[in-house]
Amino acid sequence: MEYNPAIADMRAGMSVEGFYIFKEGSVKLTQAGKPFLSGTLEDKSGTIELKSWDYAGPVGADDAGHVVKVRGEIADYRGAPQITVSRIRRAKEGDVYRVADLVPTAPIDRDAAMREVRRLVSSIGDGDYRGIAESLLAERGEAFAVIPAAKSVHHGFVGGLLMHTSSMLKIADFLAGLYPETVNRDLLLAGTLLHDFAKTEEFAFSELGLVTDYTARGKLLGHLVMGADSVRRTAERLGVPEEKTMLLCHMILSHHGEPEFGAAVRPRFAEADLLSLIDLIDSRMEIYRESLDGLEAGAFSQKIFALDKDIYRHE
Repeated sequence: MEYNPAIADMRAGMSVEGFYIFKEGSVKLTQAGKPFLSGTLEDKSGTIELKSWDYAGPVGADDAGHVVKVRGEIADYRGAPQITVSRIRRAKEGDVYRVADLVPTAPIDRDAAMREVRRLVSSIGDGDYRGIAESLLAERGEAFAVIPAAKSVHHGFVGGLLMHTSSMLKIADFLAGLYPETVNRDLLLAGTLLHDFAKTEEFAFSELGLVTDYTARGKLLGHLVMGADSVRRTAERLGVPEEKTMLLCHMILSHHGEPEFGAAVRPRFAEADLLSLIDLIDSRMEIYRESLDGLEAGAFSQKIFALDKDIYRHE
């Protein structure tokens, strides 16, 4: 019996016992009408599908995001490891496990990243744009530094939103300098900082800080609408001119680029268009980073849903 092996190290034939995050799962019925648990376990090294047959509880869909203790056997299913669980329960007081082994975290120095974000924000020359950015950073900075940027797809780990936004701010700063006659640097940096801030309201989080679901406001409004509304309210409180408020709100509402990708409106000026492209660049590069991790040189990945293709790892 292997105790607490990393999921990335699990191989067919192993018997395992340990603590993992119950990422998601639900009780379903076989064709014969018997209940079984189908879901996913997660630690910082990766994920593994789980099945538990003739299942009678106690873990279910409401336990998503919580730590569970499992015992089971690893088998190969369609080319990937899968764990057939014989025992599973929620972790309880007195259980001993390392949270640092379970939660995937951004591969950055978060303190240094926050210092860089604050430096770039303080460099915004326009007092109105800087005022909105600094006000919302002061209001939401603690959550901003910790939460993931997504439930999955890209930057779906603790500190992911900070990693995503700090990288985007660096790109924005560079491109604003490259196109000074076309791009207003102050507007671009403010819009870049604020584009995903409302994800602090959009997501529900587990006890370990991972995204488990969307909040009611997240489902009904979404972070684009909530983000634009928070900018509008902050700008109104600070007495920012309507034109500047409208520009920032438009950038947030249009940063997904096209309605088919979730944008409320299409980008209608240079800074808005550039923000949507910077967002796309950084998110796709992170998808590549995560997908290439563990892939051997000379090999192709499985098809990646977010890219709609497989990818190749060269030497």
